[in-house]
Amino acid sequence: MISAYQSALSALQAFGTKIQSNSNNIANANTNGFKKTRVTMAEVLPQGVKAEVDKVTTPGDSVFQETTKGLDQVELSNVDLGSEIPDMSLNSQFYKANLKTIETANEMTGTLLNLKS
Repeated sequence: MISAYQSALSALQAFGTKIQSNSNNIANANTNGFKKTRVTMAEVLPQGVKAEVDKVTTPGDSVFQETTKGLDQVELSNVDLGSEIPDMSLNSQFYKANLKTIETANEMTGTLLNLKS
């Protein structure tokens, strides 16, 4: 049972990090020059997962905007809302699945303890 708790808890932390990254990327999608972050998962032995956050340095689109100095070329953010929003939805479902794993392991432990007494 303990291993189920450990793996589900590490996954909760990892998917929480992914949701946080998605939220930050979405919030800054209209910020000129913003560089999004990407979260990758890595296996942790004996069981579990950890999240690694990396900044994506690919440039955003460039447009001309009116500034105090006249017309200047400005780099937009490199966030694609078309991929961030579905990604966030998936990460939310994965987070809920790991919560359910913890809930099930907790119920099984409770049943086992009730049988013992």
